[in-house]
Amino acid sequence: MTARPASAPSCSLLIPTYNWAAALAVVLGTVRQQTVLPTEVFVADDGSPPDTAALVAVQAASFPVPLYHVWQPDSGFRKGRILNEAMARARGDYLIQLDGDMLAHHDFVRSHLQFATRGVYLQGSRVMLGAEATARCLDAGRPVVGPFSRDVRNRINAINAPLLTRFVRGARGAMHRTRGCNFSFWRDDIVRVNGYNEAIEGWGREDSELVARLQNAGVRRRNLKFAGVAYHLDHRVLPADAVPGQQEMLDRTVRDRIVLCDAWLDGHVAGHARG
Repeated sequence: MTARPASAPSCSLLIPTYNWAAALAVVLGTVRQQTVLPTEVFVADDGSPPDTAALVAVQAASFPVPLYHVWQPDSGFRKGRILNEAMARARGDYLIQLDGDMLAHHDFVRSHLQFATRGVYLQGSRVMLGAEATARCLDAGRPVVGPFSRDVRNRINAINAPLLTRFVRGARGAMHRTRGCNFSFWRDDIVRVNGYNEAIEGWGREDSELVARLQNAGVRRRNLKFAGVAYHLDHRVLPADAVPGQQEMLDRTVRDRIVLCDAWLDGHVAGHARG
């Protein structure tokens, strides 16, 4: 572990999860191994059974930074709401999201902080692991894959070469490869747009709708290619039944250049006044 750069902002790492404690344990293990640690970590739990809370409690006893468990009852896919609750409690000036099925490269946090720039949010990518590669990582309790490993897709995303990041432009819009599993933003910017839109319930478009409002507010996108490396564990994909309705909300946000949603400040921040 290296010392946090003096210029680096305080940082809260947010890990949304649902009912996969075995994967979350390995994810938290990759956070322990970061070359630069976040200031604090929040597990944002969308209704998992008690084994997830028990896991976090055990991990928190020896975790190198404060580790918190934020839970809501299981009432369908409500990732945006539980992330709003976690962000309301977070104290970091900079917020990083890493899904609970994503194993972080040891420079993951360092990369996000290295490229954190005012007026910009960072969109990372993911390395897609197949079932065999996923089993190897879960059995080892850590990432045991690289750009040339077998059963790996999106291999280029496994290359950690931050010196190349500044030369890669990539997609700019909210509808191009937006992935909430690996991205980061300044807390001030997320407050400015009122967080996730909690009217979006069910899988799909919650991340794209958020970043559309960030862009409408003047926050620019920067792609974190060759940095912020993270490995996506293989699992059953959720049904896309809710996507048409979510797409309509996203289209309206883009068309009408909506910035605020009636979701977060009244419902969460008032109950967690910052010290």
